[in-house]
Amino acid sequence: MADSFQFELVSPEKLLMSEAVTAVSIPGSEGFFTVMAKHAPVMTTVKPGIVLVSKEGGSEERIFVRGGFADVNENGLTLLAEHAEPADKVDLQALDQSIKDAEEDVADAEGPEAKAKAQHQLDQLREAREGLAG
Repeated sequence: MADSFQFELVSPEKLLMSEAVTAVSIPGSEGFFTVMAKHAPVMTTVKPGIVLVSKEGGSEERIFVRGGFADVNENGLTLLAEHAEPADKVDLQALDQSIKDAEEDVADAEGPEAKAKAQHQLDQLREAREGLAG
């Protein structure tokens, strides 16, 4: 059996989860990574996508996040999410509207820096949408 560690998921509204888990896969800004017990300390940004929480006993929970920060330290993992909800509760129409809005932002962006930033946000939203479909 895999060792467990403390995982906390916090949104601006409240503490959403605080429990011992065996692994958490996170959509980091540099790509997905998995945290397990005794992981090296790291702090990174989190992009929109699916967080997969593996719990003691073998069950898993999929959580949709809209970005944030992950802090891995000797006490465990704290994920500070801009927004988080169970993946099966996500309003897909609202997410699709966010994608359409982001597409408009790309089209309306003035200058290469603004266009690149808008395109990056659009790419992240599309990737998150694909993650919810799978």
